[in-house]
Amino acid sequence: MKELLVHYASYNCWANQQIIAVLLKLDEAQTETEVGGSFPSLKKTVLHLWFAESIWHQRLLLTEKPVDPSTGFTGSFEAACRAWQQQSQALQEWVKHATPVRLEHTLAYNTSGSGVVKLPVHDALMHVFNHSTYHRGQLVNMIRMLGVSTKIPPLDYRHYKPRK
Repeated sequence: MKELLVHYASYNCWANQQIIAVLLKLDEAQTETEVGGSFPSLKKTVLHLWFAESIWHQRLLLTEKPVDPSTGFTGSFEAACRAWQQQSQALQEWVKHATPVRLEHTLAYNTSGSGVVKLPVHDALMHVFNHSTYHRGQLVNMIRMLGVSTKIPPLDYRHYKPRK
């Protein structure tokens, strides 16, 4: 289990880095144009990804009251992308250093709608990596909807995983 989670954490970091490289080539107007999706703009989607990875990381650190780092964020789109990438790297480091016992631990956390939820750490990690994959796909679609001719690299796991 540990090896698989380390691979997915590394893949998540790599895929985020790939899409961020494309996003940083866009101008501010493009990043704020609302084109639809779970979060209507590139910027809002990046802020959500930063928020989600941060909240889950804080839960893994057993932070009693996680804080949304994107609330009130007034920085540039580039700064948001960099913060998201740093958050992904912190999550990757946590997974690399987690013991097998820690990965089997059950997290208990509060949600606004469901109350207390319990989830094994390994399931929480798979959730956050899959969640990020879902929204990276939305980012790719938004970039295409904006008619940007920037080449978008393939983000599938098979493009990350080194061939033997």
